[in-house]
This record gives sequence, C-alpha cells and structure tokens, in this order.
Amino acid sequence: MASRIIELFGYAPTDQSQKARQARANSECPFVASKCVKTLSNGDISGVCTLKPMTTGPVICCPYRLYADDYRILLDVAKVAFEGDVELFRGNEARAATVSPGKIKVAVFGKRWGKELRLPNRGKSGGYFVDWVLARLDDKGDLKDFVAIEVQSIDTTGNYQEERRAYLNNEEPTKASTAGFNWENVNKRILPQLIYKGHVLRRERLCRSGLFFVCPKPVNDKIRERLGGTLYEYQLQPGSLSLMWYDIGEEVPEGQIRELKAEGVFTTTVDQVANAFTSPSNLPNENVYRDAILAQL
Repeated sequence: MASRIIELFGYAPTDQSQKARQARANSECPFVASKCVKTLSNGDISGVCTLKPMTTGPVICCPYRLYADDYRILLDVAKVAFEGDVELFRGNEARAATVSPGKIKVAVFGKRWGKELRLPNRGKSGGYFVDWVLARLDDKGDLKDFVAIEVQSIDTTGNYQEERRAYLNNEEPTKASTAGFNWENVNKRILPQLIYKGHVLRRERLCRSGLFFVCPKPVNDKIRERLGGTLYEYQLQPGSLSLMWYDIGEEVPEGQIRELKAEGVFTTTVDQVANAFTSPSNLPNENVYRDAILAQL
C-alpha cells in the first residue's frame, strides 16, 4: 500500500517555519513536550505521527498524537465519566490540591502524570498496564469512584524511511512510502486486551463507568467492521466499554499544528463486544475456500 507522511514531529513535513524546523532538528514531540519516543527498526527516532494512504483519509499512527492540547482526551473522558466540570491533578498531588469552586477533583494516574497502575495477568507474573486511571475524589480527598482509559493508534507495516529521510534533509521525496497499517492487530491484540481489561475492571466496586478506549477514527471503524452486526448502546455502568475516537483537522498554515477533532463516543458493554468478537456476523459466504481451490485446479 502506498502512502505519504503528512505529519512529522507534529508538523507538516514540508513546513519550513522555525517551530517545525526546530522540532525536526531536536526530534521533539510537541504533543508531550519532550523527545519523540517512537523508534524505527534501526533505532532511529521516527517522528512520524500520521500517514495518509493514497485512497483514504489520514491515519494517526502514533498514540502520542492523541495527547494534543495538553492531554485533552483525559478531560474529555472525565467530563463524560463523571458528568460535570472537572479539574485534573497528578495522582500523588491530588489529595492536597485545591480544586476550583464548583469543579470535580480528579486524580490522574499515567505516564508523565503519575505512576501507571498495573493489572494482574491471570495470576502469572507481569501483567497489563492500564494507560490511564482517572479517580474522582470527594471534598475530603477520599476516593469516590474511578474510570480506566486505554489509548492506542495502529502499528504500521512496510517502510517510510526513504520519504522520512528526504524530508529531514529538506529534499523532495522521489516516491511514496510503502507503509501500510497492521489492521490484523485489531483481532490479535486490541480487542482481546479490551475484553480482558474490561472484565477485570467490571469486578471493581468503584469502577462505575467501565473502560474507555481512545483511538483514531480509522481504528474505531475497523473495530466496528470486525465486530459486525449491531452493537447495542448502553448507559455508563460497571462493565461498560466506551469507544471514543478522534481525527486530525484540515491543513493549517506553516508553524501550526493540525487540530485534533473529537469525532464521537459510543458506549456498549464488554459482554456485547466479547460476544460479537467470538461470533462475528460479517463472515464471508460459505464454501469460499472450496471455490478458491476449484478456481486454481
């Protein structure tokens, strides 16, 4: 699949503004205000945030791209989960912090905000990290309830190194990248983890709004395509799974970063997702393997 890079270290790869050139020179990620941590197979820092296949719209391929606007997705989830005007604080600082009048105090646990919280892995060593936990505190600083968040983009296949190298050398790429997307990870990794984590969180008495999954719009589209049929919509509850998806906005002048647009949120249950995953309704016609064999004989 041919594609092209449309965001490199946060900016358009052809952007010659001082901000864009500095980000490329220093390998900076403007979304988390630190070095880009995404690496290529040879160890080089990637810097590629978003790719655009030739036949579809852009696809965010780095989860840190979803942390634009000072981690706005955390605020978006907290407003939905806790149904009010919220104020976020680092997890280990929240109890002592002073919340603004009329706002809900929320402690945040996750990278760069506080320690990540690990889920046990079915009694074995290790386990899964939950990307984020948002905990609502009462006026005394005691825990009232919490919600968990998983954030994922999509892994790439193929190669965009030649195109990337050309842009970093201020040259015009001679051909499109061969990079595509590993959509099979929706089946192998994303959905199984969401189902497992959702079931674990369902047993938590204070996890009253379930698990939120934040992803790019094309990933949400692939999940819904994979599950097929109709997922019923539910209210937030223990055991609910809320899909929240985002996309990037239109092109912007040099020196600016494209908007991160909230596209939608859909709440169902872990049981609905698990049943749809194991009993998909969008199977191909019967005897497709037989027909393929006969066509080749």
